[in-house]
Amino acid sequence: LKMVRSPHHHARIRGIDLSEAEKQPGVVRILTAKDVPQNLYTILILIQVGPPDEHVLAEGKVRWKGEAVVAVLADSERAANEAAAKVKVDYEVLPAVFDMQEALKPDAPLVNEHHGQNFYRYDSDASRKVRFGDVEAGFAQADFILEETYTSSPIEQAPTETTGCIVVPEGNDRFTCHTNTQAMFFTLDNASIILQMPGHKLHLVGGTVGGGFGGKVDVIVEPIAILAARLTGRPVSFIYSREEEMQVSSPRAAEKIVIKDGVMKDGRIVARQVTGYTDAGAYSRHSPYGAQKGAAHYPGPYTIPNVSVDTYCVYTNRTPSSAMRGFGVTIADFALEVQMDKLARLIGMDSLEFRFINAYRDGDMKAHRQPTEGAALIECMQEASIAAGWPVAERFMKMSSKRREA
Repeated sequence: LKMVRSPHHHARIRGIDLSEAEKQPGVVRILTAKDVPQNLYTILILIQVGPPDEHVLAEGKVRWKGEAVVAVLADSERAANEAAAKVKVDYEVLPAVFDMQEALKPDAPLVNEHHGQNFYRYDSDASRKVRFGDVEAGFAQADFILEETYTSSPIEQAPTETTGCIVVPEGNDRFTCHTNTQAMFFTLDNASIILQMPGHKLHLVGGTVGGGFGGKVDVIVEPIAILAARLTGRPVSFIYSREEEMQVSSPRAAEKIVIKDGVMKDGRIVARQVTGYTDAGAYSRHSPYGAQKGAAHYPGPYTIPNVSVDTYCVYTNRTPSSAMRGFGVTIADFALEVQMDKLARLIGMDSLEFRFINAYRDGDMKAHRQPTEGAALIECMQEASIAAGWPVAERFMKMSSKRREA
């Protein structure tokens, strides 16, 4: 199986001509959107993250450069590639948007009509919100206020083994799918929904992943490969080329994080306001979940009495982003800890001692209203101080995560 992919970031599909491709020797069948039983899905619909917003094969429009439009099935890789090159798609190119701030403007091109706006709508509306204390009162009492902006680019996981699967018909409308997915049950259940067939007809075999790092949790190759095997009655291999892996597999999202902190001369952070933006690309995939994780994480492992957080999951005409090693948290940690160093310098305090003052202790209430349990940051920093030969004042070496000093 080889894919015909969109050369445009945003375009209307006016027609598809398969006539020359079907004449290619070795071609068995060519699939378009009309062949997919349920051609609209969202990976996380299984945990009530919706609405469905992505097509297995593009239908009516393409929303990012590289989106799958036509699947070609042939007896050999060469025949499939040559036939794919002969598929003619008539596109009407549409305006595209690539910047999150531009996408949020009222006059921006609408990326994904299934949402009606260029952001994911949480139950708290346009952003996932955290409110704790009175952040404006906190800023009013602060001796210093520091606001900084941090940005990251998309990051490709670059697994040694590219994304792929091999599907074998077993008779009686049953199929075995050998896959390197990291999300076996997401894949099973989503394939069942997309193909409109009971899950007990699908046998997924996996467990060994040749590198994934979160990049193989998307249900991208298995449904169309199973459908192809179902329609041809033959084994089907759908394995990304290295070029596809680098260009069309989901990267870690680009993010923008604006942090405003109020801090006292004695080192206590008394207010934190964060606005975070996650670039989902054209479709949701796992990004709404990643942005939500960021909202909970932005206070960091620090006790701050006044916190306000808004995180936005934004749609652009870029490659859909998804999971990668702590997505929604990893880049947040980078931003938060750089911010902590800047705050320490601002008030003329050692950066490690600054963290001791603000670290969680057991019983402290987190900004998302969960009590701290099993805290160990103080002890970790004490050991790090010793191991690194980074001296701190004796009072910090006497601190404990089990209690807060008077």
